[in-house]
Order: sequence, then C-alpha cells, then structure tokens
Amino acid sequence: MADHTVFIAGQKEQWSDVAPAWEKWDELLDASFAFINYRLVGDARLRRGQKVLDLGSGTGYPALLAASAVSPGGSVVGVDLSEKMLDVARRKAGNLGLVNIEFMAADVSKLDFEDDTFNAVLSRFCLMFLPDVPAALKEIARVLKPGGYLSAAVWSSVEKNPFITLPIKVLNEYVDVPKPDPEAPGIFRLAREGDLVAMADGTGLELVSEEEMGATSYFESEQQYFDNLHDLAAPLRPLFDKLTPDVRDEAVASIKEEAGRYRVGDRIELPITFRVVTLKKG
Repeated sequence: MADHTVFIAGQKEQWSDVAPAWEKWDELLDASFAFINYRLVGDARLRRGQKVLDLGSGTGYPALLAASAVSPGGSVVGVDLSEKMLDVARRKAGNLGLVNIEFMAADVSKLDFEDDTFNAVLSRFCLMFLPDVPAALKEIARVLKPGGYLSAAVWSSVEKNPFITLPIKVLNEYVDVPKPDPEAPGIFRLAREGDLVAMADGTGLELVSEEEMGATSYFESEQQYFDNLHDLAAPLRPLFDKLTPDVRDEAVASIKEEAGRYRVGDRIELPITFRVVTLKKG
C-alpha cells in the first residue's frame, strides 16, 4: 500500500511538472494523435445519451471528443492524477462550449464510482503506467455496465517507435540509461500482443479486437522535434542534467542529426506504432 502511494505521488508530480509543456505543444500533439481519439471513440461504440469514463485524460483527450459524441443527453468524466493537466482540459472544454463533461483528479486504479455506472471506458496511453494493471482492469469492469466497452490505446514495441526511443538511444552513448523492466510501469509495459488481454483474465472483460496500428508524427525541423521531446518527456530531463554543458550540446546535436535521418522533403517524419485493444463486459 505504501509503495503504491509513493509511486502514484511520484507520477503525479512528474506529470504536473510537464503540464505547461503539454498545453504549449497541444496543437502539434493533436495534429499527430487526433485520429487515435476517433478510433477509441468508434471502438467503444459511443452514441448519444451514454455515460463515458476517460482514464488518464491529461489535457483532455479523448474525453473532449467523447463529450461531443454522446451529446445530447450523455456525459463524460475524465480522470487524471494531475490537477494541472486537468486545468488545461477544463480550459479547452470551456473554449469548445462543452457542458456535459467534468474532470476530476484521482488515482485511476481506484475508481470512486458505483458499480455499473458507465456505458464505456476510454484510455489513451495511460494503462501501461499503472502499478497494478490487473487490479485497474477489475475496477474498470466493476464500473462498466453489462455490455459496455473498454477501448484503450497503448504503445507498441521499442523498435517500432523511434519517435520515443531516438533520444534515449543517443543519450545512452553519454550516460548510463537504465534499461526499462518490461514488467514494470512504463511506456512499453503493454507493448506485446496479448499483454493487456491476459491481464484482463478473470475480470469479466472479454476480447473484442486487438490491432497494432502504425502512423507518422510530423515535425517542421530537427529542432522542433528535440524541443518537443525535451519539453514533454519528463524522464529525459534527469538524464540531460547529468551531462556537462559541452557534452549536453554534443548530445543534442547528435539527437537532431539522428532525427534528420527521417527527413522527407521539408519535414521530419517519425514512425509511431501502438496497439488498440477493445474489451467488452459480458
């Protein structure tokens, strides 16, 4: 219990620290990832009048799209650890004129809702960071109505996501970068086919579909790519802090050089690959 509490507190602080950066880069992020929101909303079979829960809403995705999909008559609750991230989501909801959505800061693995509350649960790039995924899936099954859907996106394997791994590969030449434990919370925790489905065993959630999807993230320049990752990827900051100024400049130059290998015409095109998993409560 204590370990869980300490871990969650650390995650909350980490995500709160990068909340301003996520708002700064919101337009670029939405340009790269908007299609994922539509996929999750579609796979969850959202329609008017439904009640929807979005786990790990961050700055509002895919909760904002879901609020439009279930209107009129429906509602959305977005949950995230970071109140600062949710403040961004609330501003965006206000700008869009959405009145059927609310955001609450809480641990998504301990849901404070009655049984059989929601028609659907959405989660974009959240579940792999949870300390106890099977327990979280039990909670999701509990709050879902019978026949309700969980639609989740998680990152696929390391080698298929240079968008994320390129700077880590370069930094590893300058500083000791700990290798991630595939069984520990982290970006690639649920990267393998069947990982999430196996963890749902015994929860009452049954597989509807699992698909690996590839796409591309676009950047105007090598500098924009570096600035974006440096701002958003909180785990990279301590690694850069270990470097002397001269070495740091060399590492940054190497990262931008590697990013330049993905140049196509007048922009950088970096592959991204993720999994979309849809489960249904029987």
